[in-house]
Amino acid sequence: MNYRTTIEGANLTELGQIVDERGAVLHHMRNDAPDFTVFGECYFSEMLPGAVKAWKRHRHQTQNIAVPVGRVRFVMFDDREGSSSHGTLDIVELGRPDDYHRLRIPRGVWYGFTCLSSRPALVANCADRVHDPDDAELRPEYDERFPY
Repeated sequence: MNYRTTIEGANLTELGQIVDERGAVLHHMRNDAPDFTVFGECYFSEMLPGAVKAWKRHRHQTQNIAVPVGRVRFVMFDDREGSSSHGTLDIVELGRPDDYHRLRIPRGVWYGFTCLSSRPALVANCADRVHDPDDAELRPEYDERFPY
């Protein structure tokens, strides 16, 4: 099931979990998912408790993020000219077992995230492009342009 966020082009997709007494199989992305476009690369980012990674946006790359371990708060800010959600800030928390979703962050949307868990969290991203450092734009965590 897909859920819209207040940011144009962003959405949340509930992800499958097959859990038994031995552990769990956790789904992330399928090529028949409604929001799948093309595969670029998948990678994992470990976040330590209380760590903050902000602010970043990609000009061409779309993020497809899930949090299979721990709990992470994502903050998105849309300053794209012409976007119906221009000036909108949205906050989403992801983590198992209750909020295991894929968060789609469209290109051009600023985002940052912080680990809310008492143990390290794992962020998985299945992006639609191979990472290109020249595609990313970074701003400091406390940049005044972000109302958060």
